[in-house]
Amino acid sequence: MIDSKRLETIVAEAGKIALGLWPGAGAELRAWEKTPGSPVCEADLAVDAFLKRELGALLPAAGWLSEETADDPARLEHDLIWMVDPIDGTRDFIRGRKGWAVSVALISAGRPLIGTLCAPARDEVWQAVAGQGASRNGKVLSASTRTEFEGARVPAADLMKQDRMLTKVDQPNSIALRIAMVAADEADLVATLRWGFEWDIAAAGLIARESGAAISDSFGRKLDYNKRDPRAFGVVASAPAIHAATIEHLSERAHQVAGK
Repeated sequence: MIDSKRLETIVAEAGKIALGLWPGAGAELRAWEKTPGSPVCEADLAVDAFLKRELGALLPAAGWLSEETADDPARLEHDLIWMVDPIDGTRDFIRGRKGWAVSVALISAGRPLIGTLCAPARDEVWQAVAGQGASRNGKVLSASTRTEFEGARVPAADLMKQDRMLTKVDQPNSIALRIAMVAADEADLVATLRWGFEWDIAAAGLIARESGAAISDSFGRKLDYNKRDPRAFGVVASAPAIHAATIEHLSERAHQVAGK
């Protein structure tokens, strides 16, 4: 059995490391692009190294998959695997904005078992354990129960013409925090139409599901984790009653973008 208190301590310490390097707290930060349009900074690497060491010591039998570590196919041999995004929302982090979080999930047999988001700039810790519900700062979460698609709240800076029946709310850069907004009934749906990595959504997806939200890829299919190709096409997290309408609304674009 995993030491849950020790896990909480480790993730909280990772958040402190990130906060100490955050420009919003006055730190001078080194940042660069891994590839064009894909920013990374020294905080990503520092948090990744810390979590790899500490989570590895906490659960030596678990494999490892992280945005900032070269993928080792040996992870496929593990039933348990840590899935980590050391700084989800790097753009907001670099700009000194608060919309970022440390994301940690423990996957068992392809399904999230534990999910934690630590957003220290927002004084938030989100947690979920499969079958045991989800919380933010210790308060139990209940997801949006909206039944009408039109007017649904979606975190967005702008909306495409075909989406303007929806209602914009604040959009953190972190996709994990946007998904968590549905879990906290601060948004009714979140949807992406691009190939994304499992580490972006594993922890937040469990938090959403345990709060009562519906979660899938952009075609409405269940999300699997620790695949050989650790990607999924899009993610949809929503109030359960509008999930089918969201998938239908996105269907044509999803097929076009995915090339199907």
